[in-house]
Amino acid sequence: MSRRSAPAPVRHVDDDERRARLGRRHGLAPGHRFGDVVTAAASMVGLHATEPATVHLSLWARSAGLALEDVERALYDDRVLVKQTAMRGTLFAVDRGTLPAVWGSVAARQARALHARLVKDLLASGVTDDGEAWLAEMGDAVVALLREQEAGSTEVRRLLPAVDVSVTRGTGAWSAATPVAPQLLWLLNERGRVLRSRNAGDWVQSRPRWRETVAWLGEPAVPAPAREAYARLVRGWLRTYGPGTEADLRWWLGDTLGAVRTALADLDAVPVTVSGPDGGPEPAWLLPDDLDTVEPPDGWVALLPTLDPTVMGWRGRGFYVGPHRDALFDSVGNAGTTAWWDGRVVGSWMQDPQGRVHLHLLEDLPAAVRRALEEEAARLTAWLDGAVVTRLYVSGSMRLALPGR
Repeated sequence: MSRRSAPAPVRHVDDDERRARLGRRHGLAPGHRFGDVVTAAASMVGLHATEPATVHLSLWARSAGLALEDVERALYDDRVLVKQTAMRGTLFAVDRGTLPAVWGSVAARQARALHARLVKDLLASGVTDDGEAWLAEMGDAVVALLREQEAGSTEVRRLLPAVDVSVTRGTGAWSAATPVAPQLLWLLNERGRVLRSRNAGDWVQSRPRWRETVAWLGEPAVPAPAREAYARLVRGWLRTYGPGTEADLRWWLGDTLGAVRTALADLDAVPVTVSGPDGGPEPAWLLPDDLDTVEPPDGWVALLPTLDPTVMGWRGRGFYVGPHRDALFDSVGNAGTTAWWDGRVVGSWMQDPQGRVHLHLLEDLPAAVRRALEEEAARLTAWLDGAVVTRLYVSGSMRLALPGR
């Protein structure tokens, strides 16, 4: 009578190895930087773009010898990076190869929710008695306009007066008139019909203009089938951010637990464990061809911008923020700037009015590490060349970085 073999033990990936993977896979450690902006964006599965300068600064941190003009050319001339509403309804800059997966998964789901809300608001506000027909007609009109010319939201409202309506949201003292045109552009973007084109401001300002997708890219939007699309995004995330938990993936996608579990099954993802908040093992996942131990890279430091994809990559952030979470994030989890040493956040940085970068360190560090971070701050100051980045999100640690604070 044969005995059944015991199941293989589940591999534990400790915090040191997770930080080693982060340094290598995120292009932050010397010798592991990305060779071009497309590879960087694709490897990170997109770069946060809520603050426009984040795209440029995230690429600077990961690409040796990058010039500001390289990023502008990739976004607006070569158009190999595209700004697209993606995970969690957040604006990302993604490479062209990732767009079909975004369109077929998270963007499609968000479009359905926004469409339903707009129909309800249009009816409740008395704009129309047929919200579905109104959205279809006005959406087609906006797409036709942007097929012929580039325009900002204000121009769209001026050129198409029928779109320039508002709906009422909230009740009583909390009610407010909300313009529909910006939301309609957002909806059309989530459906892949229009894209953000050139920025009317400079690189540190957000003044987007819009263009019909074929006019901007030279080809139509072709979303990947939903199940394939989710699997592609989850595969990319596991390759760069793994191991991660189901909670990490659900948070990063901004989607359902069912979508996460289906994608993990489709990828034959392998269960492992990581250290949970209490120090005990917590279930997590890796790709089946990524189970070998990853050795730490040579020592490294990095300065990352607000909402950088690394600091925003996981829901469970203990292995890289340690005790500093409250100093680094706002009340809803948006990250400010961060200073890193060997896979851990050890401080923040801020610019003074003259554009010089100053550090605020959250712990005592070896003298050699402090010097390396100061050198990185000087290098970033030189690269910024006097430009001062305006930020929507300022953490408590950032406020302490400037002299005299």
